[in-house]
Amino acid sequence: MHSTLRQCPPWTLRAWPPLLWQAGRPVSLRLQHLGTQVTSTGDGHCRSQGQTIWAWQGDEGQVGLAWDWVQLTCGVVAMADPMAVVTNLRLVGDEGEVLTAYASARHVNAIVHGLPWQQAVEQALSQPMALALAA
Repeated sequence: MHSTLRQCPPWTLRAWPPLLWQAGRPVSLRLQHLGTQVTSTGDGHCRSQGQTIWAWQGDEGQVGLAWDWVQLTCGVVAMADPMAVVTNLRLVGDEGEVLTAYASARHVNAIVHGLPWQQAVEQALSQPMALALAA
């Protein structure tokens, strides 16, 4: 993966060129973990929170996904808001129309849930620093 992708903050994904993808098409995106940031170390009861970012660069272009997460209890993390995934991926429906964020949400969440992102977050939480970047 290109080194500049590894250094981008999650919100910059909105500035990436959109990548059109057919909704329902098998997901062959090999997203890689770019980094997980712990923005709050919680209150002593394992209630940390932060963001994680994943990206892939292929022949079709670059795609990235980022979302906020929250630690519910020690060893359990969840997406803070499944409707708030930041991405440049634009899903296209059967008629060729670009789907709304609402209509895309279940497809985007299926991609997220296929990633080992919770492991990446738990690894970041076990790091002594508040920022853990993927190797």
